[in-house]
Amino acid sequence: MAAGHCVGCQRNSKCLVPCTFLSLDFARSLSITTPEEMIEKAKGETAYLPCKFTLSPEDQGPLDIEWLISPADNQKVDQVIILYSGDKIYDDYYPDLKGRVHFTSNDLKSGDASINVTNLQLSDIGTYQCKVKKAPGVANKKIHLVVLVKPSGARCYVDGSEEIGSDFKLKCEPKEGSLPLQYEWQKLSDSQKMPTLWLAEMTSSVISVKNASSEYSGTYSCTVRNRVGSDQCLLRLNVVPPSNKAGLIAGAIIGTLLALALIGLIIFCCRKKRREEKYEKEVHHDIREDVPPPKSRTSTARSYIGSNHSSLGSMSPSNMEGYSKTQYNQVPSEDFERTPQSPTLPPAKVAAPNLSRMGAIPVMIPAQSKDGSIV
Repeated sequence: MAAGHCVGCQRNSKCLVPCTFLSLDFARSLSITTPEEMIEKAKGETAYLPCKFTLSPEDQGPLDIEWLISPADNQKVDQVIILYSGDKIYDDYYPDLKGRVHFTSNDLKSGDASINVTNLQLSDIGTYQCKVKKAPGVANKKIHLVVLVKPSGARCYVDGSEEIGSDFKLKCEPKEGSLPLQYEWQKLSDSQKMPTLWLAEMTSSVISVKNASSEYSGTYSCTVRNRVGSDQCLLRLNVVPPSNKAGLIAGAIIGTLLALALIGLIIFCCRKKRREEKYEKEVHHDIREDVPPPKSRTSTARSYIGSNHSSLGSMSPSNMEGYSKTQYNQVPSEDFERTPQSPTLPPAKVAAPNLSRMGAIPVMIPAQSKDGSIV
């Protein structure tokens, strides 16, 4: 601090000596000895943010220590993440860092206000400011924290056909990792010497192979790294003679046709079986309309009696005396046996009185002897 004080003559008309000002400097007694710096750490690790200060006997006020963060997106104002005041620590101001920020010293009055930020996340990137106040002294320092992701999940593979004379690519791709990334290819088998044509791409994620030969076969490694870590993957390259593509294509076509024919045969058999089952079911339940209805007993008896009456009309009265009434009532059942019977109702018998009402003519049937002559 600077203050001005006028010395020399007093304000009067006789004084010709001008008034001069003397500057008095008051240096702040409290100071932070840690320089401003940038710290890079990997995601998941712990970041140590230093803040060491010195006091003098003039600093007699209470000690207050405050850490603030300015997020990298610049859309949020500075926010307190941890505070020491009145011999107490308050660390629940900033939800994103709750439980992950701590003072490193158990005695902050000793001059160490450094903190640790554990389990770093990408959201922790930003500018951190350490403020120390002990009246009349005040001081602050800033630290820039950068959180990077280590390369991990590296995958090596061949993009293309591994055949002699063909073109393909060797690729190395990490699943995650903060830029910038550096790549390094090495051959681990045989002569352990990379082909001369590949040397220009040894530090690239992709190696383009032209007109491949069997000498390229072997085991290769790719190491990918950034400023906070590295990862590695292996690749086995086996360059073989060209295969008979025409034979493979023909075999594939024949196999496809056979598969289609087999599927068609199965479908045909299934459909045929279904049609047969459907037909049997319909025949079993269908009513046959082409079967003629059974002949009635009345018509059968009438036709039978009519035929016998015509044959007996020429007989003399004397030949009719031997017929009994009992034989007259008998009606041949030959026609009834030939008539189809109903599956559900038994055939009904027609009595002699009913025959008379239906118009039948009573006749006497002559008896015969054993030798066939009429008695």
